[in-house]
Amino acid sequence: MVRGKFLMTVTLGFATLLLSSQAFAQADVIEKRQQAMKANSADAKAIKAAVESKDFAIIETKAKDIMGTAEKIPSLFPKGSTQGKTKALPAIWEKPDEFAKDAKNLGRAASELAAAAKAKDDAAIGEKVKALSGACGGCHKAFRAEKYPE
Repeated sequence: MVRGKFLMTVTLGFATLLLSSQAFAQADVIEKRQQAMKANSADAKAIKAAVESKDFAIIETKAKDIMGTAEKIPSLFPKGSTQGKTKALPAIWEKPDEFAKDAKNLGRAASELAAAAKAKDDAAIGEKVKALSGACGGCHKAFRAEKYPE
């Protein structure tokens, strides 16, 4: 009887540990993706300011930073990472190909902006900034909630 209680206690302990480690892993991936999205937001704000001051080097650098983040976006949303404080909508996992396509569109828009900045092409930069904004907004509209769930 004592051995049975011991085995049950050990089994429950392992189950609790496993569930706790999964919860921490989800919190970690959610934190990483939120940091990446905050970095994109900061980069977009820096681009806006750099457009006004015609700082082509900053525009190019920040656009390249967004390109790098865009490549990582799908991996920052592993299946099942929905627990915790996240605005990620279930559509991310219901339509993973569309989600990945939107991330590629973001990367492409950022790449085109970086190229326009490198060429110091004011007209193209204005057009490419709008495209970048549209890529961000399109993905947010389809895959991001306005508020955190209650």
